[in-house]
Amino acid sequence: MKKNKLAVFGLSVLGLFVLLAIFAPLIAPYDPSDIVENETLPPSLKHLFGTDDLGRDIFSRALFGARISLTVGLVAVIIAISIGTLFGAIAGYYGGLVDSAVMRFVDIMLAFPSIFLILAIQVMLTPNIYNVMIVIGLTSWMGVARLVRGEFLRIRELQYVEAARAIGASDLRIIFRHILPNATAPIIVAATLGMAGAILTESALSFLGLGVQPPMPSWGNMLMDSQAYMRDAPWMAIIPGLLILITVLSLYFVGEGLREHLNVRG
Repeated sequence: MKKNKLAVFGLSVLGLFVLLAIFAPLIAPYDPSDIVENETLPPSLKHLFGTDDLGRDIFSRALFGARISLTVGLVAVIIAISIGTLFGAIAGYYGGLVDSAVMRFVDIMLAFPSIFLILAIQVMLTPNIYNVMIVIGLTSWMGVARLVRGEFLRIRELQYVEAARAIGASDLRIIFRHILPNATAPIIVAATLGMAGAILTESALSFLGLGVQPPMPSWGNMLMDSQAYMRDAPWMAIIPGLLILITVLSLYFVGEGLREHLNVRG
């Protein structure tokens, strides 16, 4: 991984963002919801990123927004990886009719445009951070299931799996003790890239008013607040937009580095 400069750069940026998010209450000069100054002040030494349309400090809101966006991405990916791994493991290990039934269900889920499915579910539910994490996780596991299925189809034919069957090991033991640990490489890569997708989805939902709700800051709803001030206060849109861009690019750099290092196909 050290030879891949982009991956090292991405990992460094992510590490910095995670530290800033963890220590946001100590670093932020103001409460993210407090009105501390006049509206739409440009960036200065007093307000590094300026103030928004209500006079709130954008730097403080960006720090706390990192907490929300990174948490949503992480939890959504954990949900998606868990569901996708379960379905993919069952399909790949048992094969036959079980494989056909599971993969047809995956195909049906893939046939739905994810963003419209997410929007429909969010409209029916009360938009909040918990629903956002759950909905994104429940609508983004299908690719993981296909990856895990492919790995299980390959690994289940290897000699050590046959030896485990021969000594009477149960299916659960073979799946979780012998096959799954050797199928983690594509899962790790999928998790890294999936987190980038989850952050983008959360930002889109919050921008549309169906994600994280004010006054809780997230990079997406900070972009939503900036719509009417693109000419008069462009920093309101540029700063959260750049933070989303840098975070997602960093995750993609790390994901590609892991894919190359772990020799993951596809």
